Amino acid sequence: MKNYYDIAIIGAGPAGLLAAGSAAMLGAKVVLIEKMEKPARKLRITGKGRCNITNMKSLEEYLQEISPEPRFLRQAFGSFFNQDIVDLLKTMGVDTKIERGQRVFPSSEKAWDVAEALIKWVKSLNVEIYNNSQIENIIVDEHIIKGVKVKNTKSGLVDTVNSKCVIIATGGKSYPATGSTGDGYKFAELAGHKIENLRPSLVGIETKTVYNKTVGLNLRNVSATLWIDGKKSTNEFGEVVFTEYGLDGPIILRLSRLIVDSLTNNKKVEISLDLKPALDHQKIEARIQRDIANSSKMNIATLLKELLPSQLIDTFIEILSIDPLKPVNQLNIKDKKNLINLLKDFRIEATNFRGWDEAIVTAGGVSIKEINPKTMESKILNNLYFAGEIIDVDGNTGGYNLQIAFSTGWLAGNSAAKRVLEVT
Repeated sequence: MKNYYDIAIIGAGPAGLLAAGSAAMLGAKVVLIEKMEKPARKLRITGKGRCNITNMKSLEEYLQEISPEPRFLRQAFGSFFNQDIVDLLKTMGVDTKIERGQRVFPSSEKAWDVAEALIKWVKSLNVEIYNNSQIENIIVDEHIIKGVKVKNTKSGLVDTVNSKCVIIATGGKSYPATGSTGDGYKFAELAGHKIENLRPSLVGIETKTVYNKTVGLNLRNVSATLWIDGKKSTNEFGEVVFTEYGLDGPIILRLSRLIVDSLTNNKKVEISLDLKPALDHQKIEARIQRDIANSSKMNIATLLKELLPSQLIDTFIEILSIDPLKPVNQLNIKDKKNLINLLKDFRIEATNFRGWDEAIVTAGGVSIKEINPKTMESKILNNLYFAGEIIDVDGNTGGYNLQIAFSTGWLAGNSAAKRVLEVT
């Protein structure tokens, strides 16, 4: 490594790459330091390898999908937003397409293409990238950033890299195999920053009862309502997946932040699945009566085949404690009522959540009270900036988290470059 740069960026993920590019475009001399053998490891596997780049919803709709304080991101989104990343990728030869829910994917459906394009872009701007380079610490002298100390993970050699600004874009703690092991929190704490409670988000939920015959079942167009300490909280509509540990899938991921926080606070959490959200109790009863009238010799198992996916039939029979061979015309009022209630309120108690290895993002992080939202600069230490998942803001599934990384990275790099160029 050379000894001197204007800006040293720690972490070559989406936030680090955008920070590097935006700073270099203004003429700053930038080094991007990555501890893994290749940049953008997590980006290459995101969206199951397809890469949900962003979402084309409006700013106001975006802010509704972000926790805990969406207003913090107004300036970042104002400086670089969804159309900007789409346009930037297009200049690199990466075409995109819009899918359901206004989610944006590369036309090739390969996250790898997005990662490689961003790396090629920053290199074209003369950003130097060093892989296999672990940050030992940030060098601060009399409350002034002086650079970073870097250890080559292969040779063991330690270098001092002098820089006027440092941007921490190390990611969170989710998917640690990709390099997101929480290093940045340590550096932030050493600089005097408060780290808000770290926990997994957009993560699968473990449940009290696991229905073995339903494992792998993917239910579409269902509604999930969250009950916390017996009180109705919120609900989501869409897709849910039954797993060997409990529940997963898009609507469970969207509910998971609240579930994780509630379980952490020792609250009772129940997930109520409405398997027939388009039908009320009366309409379901009328349908059952119609089926009985059309075929009085039909048994319960056959009736359930008309109402449920095959993988759920045995589970319903078990819960209802009903004889599957019993003729439907012998269904009493109580059995009928229990069946309808179960279709509309299939309730499962949540007991735990999956770990960092499976969480898509990290909730918590560097306190936003200590970061200037107009620049992403630390309010505690001049010339120290933050970008991406390390900050205590996270979004729902649907492209929002990558856009947070792109936007905060762009703003941090832009702000740091302007600081450096004004000084020199």
